[in-house]
Amino acid sequence: MQQRLINENKNMFYAAAIALGDVSTFFKAKLFEFFDFDIQSFWQCKKTDLAEFSFKNPDITVPRTFLSKKEKISPDFEYENAVRKGYKILTFEDENYPKLLKQIPDYPLALYYKGNFDGINLNRTFAVVGSRKASENAKESLAKIISQMKNTDVVIVSGLAYGIDTAAHICAIKNGLKTIGVIGSGLDFEYPSVNKGLYRQIEDGNGVVISEFAPPVAPIARNFPQRNRIITGMCFATLVAEAALKSGAMISANLTLEQGRELMCMPGLISNPNCEGIYHLIKNGASIVTCANDIYECLNWTLEQNNKKNKLEGVEKNVFDTIQIEPLSFDSLCSKLDIQSGELMVCLTGMELKGLIKQINAKYYISN
Repeated sequence: MQQRLINENKNMFYAAAIALGDVSTFFKAKLFEFFDFDIQSFWQCKKTDLAEFSFKNPDITVPRTFLSKKEKISPDFEYENAVRKGYKILTFEDENYPKLLKQIPDYPLALYYKGNFDGINLNRTFAVVGSRKASENAKESLAKIISQMKNTDVVIVSGLAYGIDTAAHICAIKNGLKTIGVIGSGLDFEYPSVNKGLYRQIEDGNGVVISEFAPPVAPIARNFPQRNRIITGMCFATLVAEAALKSGAMISANLTLEQGRELMCMPGLISNPNCEGIYHLIKNGASIVTCANDIYECLNWTLEQNNKKNKLEGVEKNVFDTIQIEPLSFDSLCSKLDIQSGELMVCLTGMELKGLIKQINAKYYISN
């Protein structure tokens, strides 16, 4: 009980630090370090503390209004308001706080999130960024690459925006991967509104939606470049799927390089203006990705795969083993397995829904 109260007390101060949204994230991180990563000391700092901080860190500007802004914030209110809305807080001290994110100079002290971290392997995080006006060619190519990661422990991180972001999250869920959506607003907003269903899918067992902004912060333009450093900062590599020369995806590409992470590009049509940024990055040394193995080799990853075949039993296992040798029609399967047509139909329908098999030209095949 005592430990829980201590944690809740700390979380109130972390929530208050998040509410200082218009204070430089770099300054907040360095002040946090100045107080030996003690959030309560950070929050209760006084003018004399800031003077000492400035003396020891002459190159870091202390915001003139820092103390006055801090005085207007109630830690109790910020934390209790978020909890009442069902939001959880991920602090710098939490075991689920991505270790990679701690390595960037302007890391967030804490993040709000919805969903849960069950099954999320933070040692296999991979960012996907790209154009909001993504071409069908880019979305199809990305779907092919992500499908080759099916049922592995790779975690797809993106920004829940239109276009490539949306495609990345949807493909991750479809292929049994966990996914993290990092948004450019507070959790009170689900932006863009057409992605409300996708938000629900992620939160309901497929990953987490996170934000470094206080819940009521609206999705305004200046938030998104700031948000991008978290997407790239928590990942071992970033794949740029499509990008114009001047775009948010190019900002993410530059952040990836600044953070010392691997930068990868998915080649596209040279006639597409949204690919100009891609070829600029490739000419300057970015790795080319045309399949999932390109990613694994670049990062030296050996992946754990949740092989659904090994979990099959009874009729499902017999069907899978049979069509693994050769694709067969419904009637051929009935005859070969000596099974009633009704029972086989139920079995095949269930296996198709699980993504284990597919039907092409009236024959059943093992799915990719």
